[in-house]
Amino acid sequence: MKEAALAKKKRCAWSGTEPLYVAYHDEEWGVPIHDDRVLFEFLVLEGAQAGLSWSTILRKRDAYRRAFDRFDPRKVARYDKRKVAALLADAGIVRNRAKIESAIKNARAFLDVQAEFGSFDAYQWRFVDGRPIQNRRRAVGDIPPRTAQSDAMSKDLKSRGFTFVGSTILYAHMQAIGMVNDHVVDCFRHGEVAKLGRG
Repeated sequence: MKEAALAKKKRCAWSGTEPLYVAYHDEEWGVPIHDDRVLFEFLVLEGAQAGLSWSTILRKRDAYRRAFDRFDPRKVARYDKRKVAALLADAGIVRNRAKIESAIKNARAFLDVQAEFGSFDAYQWRFVDGRPIQNRRRAVGDIPPRTAQSDAMSKDLKSRGFTFVGSTILYAHMQAIGMVNDHVVDCFRHGEVAKLGRG
C-alpha cells in the first residue's frame, strides 16, 4: 500500500524508479544544508560524479563515507601517498587518481575557507545572498546546466585552489544542497522544499 502511494506521487522525471534514487529525490535533493561536513561530502561526491551517473555515486556513498573518514576535511587534508594508494585499491569508490587527489587538495582549501569565513557554509551561501533561489521550472528540460551564481562560485573556488569545481559541477552541487530549488513545479517536493527555504 505504501509503495503504491509513493508511486502515485508526481516527481521530477529524473528521479526514475530505482529506490535509492527516488529516496534521494524525496528526502535530500534541494533541502538547504548548512553543516560544513555535509557540504564537503557533496563537494567530493559531485567531483567524483564527473563523467558518471549520480546513481552510480549514490550506490558508492557508504563506501565513500568509510574510505574518506566520514568526510572530515581535517582528516582528509592530512592524507599522504600511502593513503592515496589505499584509496586507489578500494573497489567501493571511483578509483580515479585525479579525483582522489582533488578531494585531498580540496580538503586543504576547504580548511582555508573555514579559517577565513568562520565556516564553509558562510562562504558558500553568500553566492545566493544567504537564501535559496526558488525557481519555478515546468520541466526538467527547462533547468540550465549552469547559472551566473554557479559561474561566480566556480571561478572563486578555482582561485582558492579547488579542482573539479567547474560551473556545471557546482550548479549540481547547489541544487543538491538546497541553494536553489529546482524541483519542477508539479513535483510534490517543490512546495515542501520551498517551505524549508523560508524557514
